[in-house]
Amino acid sequence: MYCTVSFPAVQVVPLVRTPCRHERIILAAHSNRRRKPPKNLRYHRRAKQPPEFGVNQFLKKPSSTSEPTQEEEEEEEQEVTDVVWESDEIEAISSLFQGRIPQKPGNLDRKRALPLPLPYKLRPLGLPTPKRLVKLTAPDVVSSRASVAKKVYKSPTFLVGLAREISRLNPDEDASIVLAKWVQFLRKGSLSLTIRELGHMGCPERALQTFCWAQDQPHLFPDDWILASTVEVLARNHDLKFPFDITKLTSLASRGVLEAMIKGFIKGGNLRLAWRVLEVARRDKRMLDPSIYAKLILELGKNPDRHSQVLPLLDELGERDKLNLTQQDCTAIMNVCTKMGKFEVVESLFNWFKQSGNQPSVVMFISVIHSRYSEKKYREALAVVWEMEESNCLFNLHAYRVVIKLFVALNDLPRATRYFSKLKEAGFSPTYGIYKDMLEIYMVSGRIAKCKEICKEAEIAGFKLDKHLESYSFTNTKQ
Repeated sequence: MYCTVSFPAVQVVPLVRTPCRHERIILAAHSNRRRKPPKNLRYHRRAKQPPEFGVNQFLKKPSSTSEPTQEEEEEEEQEVTDVVWESDEIEAISSLFQGRIPQKPGNLDRKRALPLPLPYKLRPLGLPTPKRLVKLTAPDVVSSRASVAKKVYKSPTFLVGLAREISRLNPDEDASIVLAKWVQFLRKGSLSLTIRELGHMGCPERALQTFCWAQDQPHLFPDDWILASTVEVLARNHDLKFPFDITKLTSLASRGVLEAMIKGFIKGGNLRLAWRVLEVARRDKRMLDPSIYAKLILELGKNPDRHSQVLPLLDELGERDKLNLTQQDCTAIMNVCTKMGKFEVVESLFNWFKQSGNQPSVVMFISVIHSRYSEKKYREALAVVWEMEESNCLFNLHAYRVVIKLFVALNDLPRATRYFSKLKEAGFSPTYGIYKDMLEIYMVSGRIAKCKEICKEAEIAGFKLDKHLESYSFTNTKQ
């Protein structure tokens, strides 16, 4: 049997005689053996340390200058035959230990511009501390009087508690007994909330005593806030003595006092005196807040006999450049104008409110729909319904009633039925008017079974329909 054996090249020193073929094979086999390392290198006591960072192991030259032995040459030849490193690969690997590889030619030492300062990074770190309401007791007052005075003089908890303490006094005791204990903690404007709270408690005489006590304190009076609160409380409870010469009063009073007086008369139901004060202020060209006009228009609009007094107030509001009306005031004026038939005022107020950048609420949308429904502009009212749907307004019971009433006027049975189902899904109970409108549209459409169902559902809910409606449905049933 013959086999072919290949051996690496071995450098052999020629002898005098030429060795035979058998001797050559033995010599080549012995030369291929590797020497065993000494015992001190076979088993290392500890692991070899990694090379120092930044030392290029690939380009490191051998330190010894002696000639390599035969075994070292053989090992180098084997390594060369296994992996061959090219110059670009060596350069790329060595650059990992030196720094970043330049990707683009140019000046690498250029300096980048600093980023612009951001507003949120210029602010101090941390969140704003919440306000803490301080509740005082007798020992705390003595110990920290100076530090707490700045926190207490405008604290609602302290001022309302002061009003409650005054209201608990005996009828023969004066309010100054309580106020004298806290005089060092009060500032200008502090007692205005206390006086208004006494008015809500039904103690106008205590509010007047508090005002009289504040007049004797140099650091509390004069103060228009305290005076306005006292005037409003007395006017609401019909305890304000009105002088005969009202022109002299309005000329001396400030704007805040006049507005508080009119508010008090309106809340007390004395519209005659409220109108009288406002008329004198208009004659003297005193500019009052538009909310005063809105409150007076709302109260005057409830009485049809006073609609003539509403028209000049509407004209004066229309001449102003800045109305500064809240959504509640706009809605109140819209409802009064709808009753009076002033539909153009409703549209102008609605357009002004949207142009001011405000989002109308469901109450304002319903007021506009009701105004267009009263004007018999059903298609225009339907456009407001779609606008309300797009704004994702939550419908209330009154909104469902007005919308269903609009669909009944349009004779739109599918939409009326859909909104009637939505009303129930929202958890509302239909009112008598809604049952009546649904019964009407079912009658017009000839849905007799639905008419009976609505009648039965209304009876279960506790409503009793009119006789002419029941007779109409029964006559259709017989036919």
